Amino acid sequence: MTGPDASSGPTPRYRRVKEYIVKHIEAGDWRAGDQVPSESTLVRQLKVSRMTVNRALRELTHEGLLVRVQGTGTFVAEKRPIFNLVELRNIAEEIRERGQRHSARVELLKGEKATPEVARELGLAAGTSVYHSLLVHMADGIPLQVEDRFVNPQTAPGYLETDFETVTPNEFLMRAAPASEVEHIVEAAMPDARIRKLLKMAASEPCLRLRRRTWSGSQIVSAATLWYPGHAHRFATRFSYRADGTSKRTYL
Repeated sequence: MTGPDASSGPTPRYRRVKEYIVKHIEAGDWRAGDQVPSESTLVRQLKVSRMTVNRALRELTHEGLLVRVQGTGTFVAEKRPIFNLVELRNIAEEIRERGQRHSARVELLKGEKATPEVARELGLAAGTSVYHSLLVHMADGIPLQVEDRFVNPQTAPGYLETDFETVTPNEFLMRAAPASEVEHIVEAAMPDARIRKLLKMAASEPCLRLRRRTWSGSQIVSAATLWYPGHAHRFATRFSYRADGTSKRTYL
C-alpha cells in the first residue's frame, strides 16, 4: 500500500493522514466511540513519522472529529450535541433525546459557609450556610458535563438528602422552587486539574464554561458553573423577527 508519506503530490503528509482517517470514519469503518489505531500503528501502516501522525490526530481532535483520552487512546467522537441557551432544560432529558443513556456520579454534596464570591452570586451575606454539590454527568458512560452548584438552603429544603444519581439537581430545584428567571454567561476557559481529570481531558484542551443563576420570584435559588469539553460541544439559539418587531425564538 502506498501510504500518505509518499513523495508524489503537493498535499502535506499530515493532511493526507487526516484524509485517511476521515475516509475510514465516513465509510463507517470506524464509528462513534470506536478507538482508532494508535500512533505507532499508524506510523507503521502509513510509513510516516510519529510527528506527522501526532499533528493529524491533534488537529482532528481540535476539529471535534476525534476525542483523545489520556492513558487510554484516541476515539471517534460522537456528533457534537447542541445545548440550548434559552430554555432551562434538564441535561438528562437532552442526553436521552439523543438516544443515549444518562448517568451521574456525585463527587461532592455538603453544606458549607459561603465565601464572599459565592455569597454575592446568591445574594446572601458572606459566611451564610449554603449547599454545595459537584456532579459529573455522562452520556453512555462518557463524561459530558461537570456541574458545580451552590444552592440557597431557604429555597431547597431536602437538597442534601436527595439521591442525585437518580434525580438531577435541575429536576429537584424545578419542583422545589420553579424558575422565574435565568441568567446564562458562556465563555471559553482552561479547566483546573480536578475538572480536567473528571472530564478525562488532555492538559492543553479548553472548556466551554456556562455560568447559570436561577431565580424563583425575588430569591436567587442557585448559582452553577457547568463545564463542557470544548471540542465536543456547542450552544445555539436562533432568532427571527416578525413584522411588528417582536422576536420569535427557534431552538436549534
